[in-house]
Amino acid sequence: MTPEPEIVCVDCGGRCYLTSYPPEDGLWFPGDIVTYKCRDCLDRWDLVMPDDEEDDLDS
Repeated sequence: MTPEPEIVCVDCGGRCYLTSYPPEDGLWFPGDIVTYKCRDCLDRWDLVMPDDEEDDLDS
């Protein structure tokens, strides 16, 4: 599981880029916090990596 390199800003609709570095072992896990920064409005977004089971429920 890896976080998206880019997401849409909820506030302005601009592009938010991943600013978090991967863990030392390079593995991301559910519950890890990832940070994005919007290039347009400069908002910061701290998101929690989802559970695989949560993804399955959305399908």
